[in-house]
Formats: sequence, structure tokens, C-alpha cells
Amino acid sequence: MVVVHRVFRRESGLMPRFVRAVPEGDTARAAEIAEHYLDYAEGLHHHHSAEDELVWPLLLSRVRLEADMVVRMEDQHERIAETLTRIAEVLPEWRLTASKGAGEKLAIAMEEHRAALVEHLDDEERYVLALVAEHMSVAEWEAVGARAVEQIPKKKLLISMGAILEEADQEERGFFLGKLPFVARLLWRTVGRRQYAEQVARLRGPLAA
Repeated sequence: MVVVHRVFRRESGLMPRFVRAVPEGDTARAAEIAEHYLDYAEGLHHHHSAEDELVWPLLLSRVRLEADMVVRMEDQHERIAETLTRIAEVLPEWRLTASKGAGEKLAIAMEEHRAALVEHLDDEERYVLALVAEHMSVAEWEAVGARAVEQIPKKKLLISMGAILEEADQEERGFFLGKLPFVARLLWRTVGRRQYAEQVARLRGPLAA
């Protein structure tokens, strides 16, 4: 969970920078960034949906004094969803025109989204993971991760793995790769690692320039 949170922190911070770096009128680049954002938003949606369905109701049925913190998590999810709705309202115009004016509105909406997201992730790690450890079984917790992974389109699994491994230390990398079947590990080493490196270079190259 903590490693996945690092991915969301990283990508939500990069997104407004990507938008502001798009040259005026470069609709091809705007479309590429928009697609990357939509992949990010879809991943975040699945992550939060798994929590909404499998974590919060279960914790509320088992905790008493800490119930207000679980409710806070639910409220924060709603706030984050509102920021994603705002982005969805301004994204199409920018994607179509790649104008600096539309881009700035989009970047500001993305910054507001990141502020709400980081507050939530910090609170979840600081307060809620301890409740999970105390009140959920290993099988129940693993079901949360499995639900999120099930929602990832197969053609995007290797890129998603690359995004996670970028944020993982050696021990964490071993954990995630160990969860993969042999064929998937082979695909990552022979294809996925290169694909992810190419995507990172394509997306982040203009920021370095």
C-alpha cells in the first residue's frame, strides 16, 4: 500500500508540470499527456474503489473509538473524487486546443487534486494502516490488492509494474516481483522494463529540457 501511494504522489506531482510544459498548440503532445492522466485517474479510481468496498465497511463494523477516522477516509475519498470531476471538466478543451490558458486552468485543478490526495494518503498511512493491521486478516487485506490488480487492463500491467518498481527499494521489489507468475517476471525483464523506460523518457524528457 505504501509503495503504491508513492506512485500516486509522484504522478500527481508530475501531472501539472507535464501540462505546463506542453508548447502552445501542440495537440499531439497534449493528447499524450491527457492519456497518461486518464490512466492515472483510472488506477486511482480502482485503488479507492477497492478500499470503499473492502476496507471501510469492514473497519467500521469492527472499530469503535477510531470510527471517526474511518469516516474521515470516506469523506476524503469524496473530496478527491470532486477534484477528479473538476479535472474532467477542463481536460477536453486543453486536449483539443493545447492553449496555455486552458492548460493553466487544468494545471491548477491538478494541483488542487494533489493537495487533497496527499492529505488523504498521509492520514491513511499515519492512522489507518495500524487499524488495518489490528482488525483485518492477511487474507482480507490481500483481497484488497487483488481487487485493484484485477481492474488493470492486461495490456497495461507491465507499465503499471514499472511505475511501482520505480518507487520500491530492493526488498520491496523482491516482494512485488515475487507475487508475479514466472511468465510475468520473464515478460517484465525482457519487455516491460524497456517499455517503461521508454515511456518515462518520452513523458519526462521535456521537463528535463
